[in-house]
Amino acid sequence: MTDPRLVLTLRDGVARLVLRRPEKRNALDATMVDALLPLCREIERSAARVLIVTGEGGKSFCAGGDIAGWSALSPEAFGQHWVRDGHAAFDALARLTVPVIAVLNGQTLGGGLELAACADLRIAEAHVMIGQPEPGLGIIPGWSGTQRAVRRFGAQAVRRMALCGEVLSAEAALQLGIVDQVVPEGAGLAAAEVVAARVLARSPAATSLTKMLINAAEGEERERVLEALAGRIAAASPDLQEGLAAHRHKRPPEY
Repeated sequence: MTDPRLVLTLRDGVARLVLRRPEKRNALDATMVDALLPLCREIERSAARVLIVTGEGGKSFCAGGDIAGWSALSPEAFGQHWVRDGHAAFDALARLTVPVIAVLNGQTLGGGLELAACADLRIAEAHVMIGQPEPGLGIIPGWSGTQRAVRRFGAQAVRRMALCGEVLSAEAALQLGIVDQVVPEGAGLAAAEVVAARVLARSPAATSLTKMLINAAEGEERERVLEALAGRIAAASPDLQEGLAAHRHKRPPEY
């Protein structure tokens, strides 16, 4: 599934994913959410070694979920599809084995902040405003806005945004550890390219393995990480080749 409002490009090992819906402040609707999961698979299977995510237009990184879309859903459809499908897509982004850099170049609200939380590093332009407005609308932050966001930003920061409705400036977000760097307006992508170059200068295998271990330490897909790492070790073992050869020749393996 593809969506022209999610644009993925790859050049010299750096993938770039752009949310291209500026007329709606890059808000995500169901079709965009559905398209994000296969894009993550495409990134994982490509030559990309780092991913930069940003929004088009300079006014909004992502204003969250499209209210007109989700507000029309029944409670059953909201829980079974909107929330669950969003989790699946965002989990895939957070669990990419390549580092992910989010360039927050405008409003980063609700689902937009949950999208940013999937990144390993967040670069905020100085004019950015960050918040979790969902409880003010009578709904919860549903795309891991109380789970991954707490793990990555700390519970108190999430309390201030979600319970008290505080909207944070880029500098306030930096002090709370929500973003890693603040740059002038319009300078986010250039700053991300500098960080991407640092990633490219390091061992691809070691970087990938290290990210997986950090995710596991953080409680992100711990079981899958352990089995993936063990699978790599087993696949590199001479035992695998002997086992496959024995299977092909219908003989007992000689380990």
